[in-house]
Amino acid sequence: MLYHALALARTGASVSVVGGAGSDIRREISAEPRISWHILSALTSTARPAGANVWFAPAAVIKACRVSIQLARVLLWQLPRFDVLLVQNPPAIPTLLIAIIAARVRGARLVIDWHNLGHAMLALRLGEAHPLVRIARWHEYRAAHLASSHLCVSQAMRARLHEEIGIDAAVSLDRPAEFFRPTPRADRIALFERLVRTQALPSDLLAAAHGDASRPAIVVTATSWTADEDLPLLIDAARAWEARRLSGGSVDRWPRLRILITGRGPLREAFDAAVARLHLVHVSLHTLWLEPDDYPRLLGACDLGVSLHRSASGVDLPMKIADMFGAGLPVCALDYGATLAEQLQPGVNGLLFTTADELAEQWDRLFADQSGAWPRLDTLRQPVSQAASWRWNDEWQAHAKPLLVS
Repeated sequence: MLYHALALARTGASVSVVGGAGSDIRREISAEPRISWHILSALTSTARPAGANVWFAPAAVIKACRVSIQLARVLLWQLPRFDVLLVQNPPAIPTLLIAIIAARVRGARLVIDWHNLGHAMLALRLGEAHPLVRIARWHEYRAAHLASSHLCVSQAMRARLHEEIGIDAAVSLDRPAEFFRPTPRADRIALFERLVRTQALPSDLLAAAHGDASRPAIVVTATSWTADEDLPLLIDAARAWEARRLSGGSVDRWPRLRILITGRGPLREAFDAAVARLHLVHVSLHTLWLEPDDYPRLLGACDLGVSLHRSASGVDLPMKIADMFGAGLPVCALDYGATLAEQLQPGVNGLLFTTADELAEQWDRLFADQSGAWPRLDTLRQPVSQAASWRWNDEWQAHAKPLLVS
C-alpha cells in the first residue's frame, strides 16, 4: 500500500495514508511532502500466542469495534476531501464496511486492492467451520459488490473473484521496487561489518562480503512470523543439511551455511527458543530485524532466497519473492499450488520444494563447491536479472494507475 501512496504522490496527487503503527518506512516514502499520515492505535499489533484460540475470537470482536470507531472518525471527519479511497484487503473486518460508508458519504470512488482473501487467513487460525470465518466470508464478498473497481495480485485470484463473487479485477502483479538491486561490494562489506557488530552474526559473513574462497553460503528468508509461514520447516531443513554433512564423508565439498531470517512478529520468540536448542556445526540460523533501507541491501548481498509462504487461499503471491528477484536472488519456494507459476518458473529462476528434505537437497545441489563457484546457482541467477527489469512502477503505470488516476 505504501508503494501505491508513493506512486500516487509522484503523479502530483495529495495522499492520506491511514493505518497502524509498528512498521518502519523507507525515507523516500516517509519524507514525501504530498503524503500525510494518520495512525490508528487500534491497529497496532498486540499479538497473542499462536495457540490462544479460546481468547482470539472475543479479542478480535473487541479490536474490530475499536478499529471501526477510529477508522470512521478519520475517514468521515478528519481527512480533507478525497476522490478515491483505496483499501487493502485483508484485513476485511471492519475495514471494508467502514470504507464503503466513508466512500458513499464523502462521494469518493472505492477501490479494493486484493492481496489475499481475509476469511481464508482467518480460517488458518479458527478453521473453516468457525462462525467468525463464515461471517467474514459473507461480509467480504458482499462488500466487494459495493466497490467501484478492484485490483488483485494474481491471475488466479482474478479468476477466483470472478467465479465466487462475480466481480472483475485488474491484475497488478507484485514486482520489485526500484531500490531492490544486487548490493555493490563496498556496500556489502559495510553492511555485514555493521550487522556482525550490532546483531551478533557470525564473523565469517565478512569473508562472504569480500568474496573469499573460504566464504560461507548465505541463505535469506523474510517473514512476518505469522501462521501462513512454515518456519519450522526451515529448522528441519537445517537439521537435514547438517545430517548430510556428517554422513556424507565429503564435508569439504560444501561451504558452511548461514541462514538469515528477517522480520518480526508473534512467532519469532518460539522460533528463537527452538534454534537455541539446536547443536549444529555446519549450518546456523540467525533472526534479525533490519532498518527499511538495510532490507534491500541484505537481500542483494546474499546468495539464495527462500520463501516459506504457505498460502491460506492458494491464489495470493508472496511479495518477498519479487523483492528477492529484484535483488538478483534465485528463490527456493515452498510449493502451494499452480498460482506460484505466475511468479516462479522451476529450474529457470528458482526451485520448488514441499518438504524439508527437498529443500536441503536443493541446497546440496546449488552449493556443491566449497570454493564459492556455484554454477548451478549462476544458471538460475541470469534469468532472475532479466525478469527483474520490469519493476513495480512499470506494473503500476500499466495496470493500477488507470483505475486510480482519472
